[in-house]
Amino acid sequence: MTEHGPQPVERQLPTEEARDLIALVRELAAREIRPHAAEEEAAGHFPRELFTLLSESGLLGLPYPEEFGGGDQPYEVYLQVLEELAAARLTVGLGVSVHTLACHALATYGTKEQRAEHLPAMLGGGLLGAYCLSEPASGSDAASLRTRAVRDEGEGAGWTLNGTKAWITHGGIADFYTVLARTGQEGPKGISAFLVPGDAPGLSAAAPERKMGMNGSPTAQLHFDDVRVADDRRLGEEGQGFSIALGALDAGRLGIAACAIGVAQAALDEAIRYTAERRQFNRPISDFQGLRFMLADMATQIEAGRALYLAAARRRDAGLAFSQQAAMAKLFCTDAVMRVTTDAVQLLGGYGYTADFPVERFMREAKVLQIVEGTNQIQRVVIARHLAGPESRR
Repeated sequence: MTEHGPQPVERQLPTEEARDLIALVRELAAREIRPHAAEEEAAGHFPRELFTLLSESGLLGLPYPEEFGGGDQPYEVYLQVLEELAAARLTVGLGVSVHTLACHALATYGTKEQRAEHLPAMLGGGLLGAYCLSEPASGSDAASLRTRAVRDEGEGAGWTLNGTKAWITHGGIADFYTVLARTGQEGPKGISAFLVPGDAPGLSAAAPERKMGMNGSPTAQLHFDDVRVADDRRLGEEGQGFSIALGALDAGRLGIAACAIGVAQAALDEAIRYTAERRQFNRPISDFQGLRFMLADMATQIEAGRALYLAAARRRDAGLAFSQQAAMAKLFCTDAVMRVTTDAVQLLGGYGYTADFPVERFMREAKVLQIVEGTNQIQRVVIARHLAGPESRR
């Protein structure tokens, strides 16, 4: 904390290009995202125009190959962009993370022909994606999913999908969906991945869920009623879908961790500003040791979380195993944002409980980050399995 309030996060970036990228994102966030965040969240407005702008600015495909329209940026850089976006508005930061997750199966497991046909529009052509794994009866136990894809025989052979997906971010508004469906036996080995167009006949969305926070980001069930998909839209091998999903979630959990630190940083910045300006007993309340210690603890948790997600990202960039580290980062960062935003509300007192200040929104939004892409209880299961050795991970 300085005399003039919080300063922008000083980032360690590997290249001049990355530093320019962060500067661009901060400018865009200050001009286009942050000024409208509170009003649009209160109105439940999804900022599709912002995602079009992000696509035109090259920010929807940052970690993917340049030859297919991506930005060829390391995860270390991409995640810091997510943090900046989420600090301005979680609906935007999380939306970019979900879109990146939706592109993962095609970018990683698609054939060269599939990638050349679809990826350029997905990464830089203004399209928006969604990821469909969870179902009403299979959340944490994702391998028990029931949505089924049956192979069609004869001319124009492909697949017909039937079932319901639940808790789908961008459900009903996405241009494409990466869908995990059962094509064979029970359990994880009977699941395959498909790229389904958003306007496919037979695909419909329920009314968006009524949520505690992130009201600008639609979350809805998707219904597949005899949705036909061409065989060249199956991603990877038949039966490979669950391993594809797990690989995507490892990377996606790092995105959630970065978004969590972005929201936490925004809450800390607001708390620093308020406590420097608010006066009681003829002094700024930031002069009182009890409040200073709260700010110090908040800042420490944020810095630790940032270091943890960046360490995991660097392992990914180096081609090392990072599943355990991704689970640790998601667990720590999302628990930290819940603590930090709760403390921010406390520091603002009665004002913190009102919608006139953003910390009450930050607190409501923080909660979902402990739930999405594997609850924090599931993260502990993942971490414990790694600690117990390979036998326990079968």
